Amino acid sequence: MKSRREFLRTGTIAAAGSLALLSIRGNASAFMPIEESSVFSLPELGYDYKALEPHIDALTMQIHHDKHHKAYVDKLNDAIKANKLEGISLINLIKDVSKYPVAIRNNGGGHYNHSMFWKLMKPNGGGVPSGKLGEAIQASFESFENMKTKFNDAAKSRFGSGWAWVIKNAEGKLEITSTANQDNPLMDVAAVKGSPIIGLDVWEHAYYLKYQNLRADYINAWWNVINWEEATKNYMA
Repeated sequence: MKSRREFLRTGTIAAAGSLALLSIRGNASAFMPIEESSVFSLPELGYDYKALEPHIDALTMQIHHDKHHKAYVDKLNDAIKANKLEGISLINLIKDVSKYPVAIRNNGGGHYNHSMFWKLMKPNGGGVPSGKLGEAIQASFESFENMKTKFNDAAKSRFGSGWAWVIKNAEGKLEITSTANQDNPLMDVAAVKGSPIIGLDVWEHAYYLKYQNLRADYINAWWNVINWEEATKNYMA
């Protein structure tokens, strides 16, 4: 039988090891939860499902967030466990995605893109951007209306499923691009690379319940809920 001193010493070492492990995991990624059972978790929307109506309906938001995004998180966690990739931050998985299995690309991209997308929308959003982002849009596109037109064209012309983006490129200028599936401009496989400022999901599950095949109507409506404060944070980062 262990002496009381030996018991206390063993317990202290075990506790210290657990705290060290939690510290490592906590620093690995902003998306990492404390739970031992998974690496990444589904973020909350931050607003009610119905908060973006009439532009985006409550049922679409619920299914999109609770079903589609959750599926990306679950499959990403499975892929990480299967390939022993625990402890790598989401941003590093994304940036070096060509090194990893396609499940990381598809589901890691899905998790990153949607986590950004929810924050880029808010009730009573819309309007015209101002401040540093407004100035950057003016410098890069001559006007907000020009930027909006180019962005809408990129979103409408993306064949099949994908995303439209406003990015900050290596020269610090704003640029518009689009990606297929759940790719994004941070990935080393992206044709046009840069830091995402604005991203719009143009997969059919993002709009089909309300807009059916009228993607252009969804795109136009989305400008009424865009969160310019969040977009500005992305730009300033």
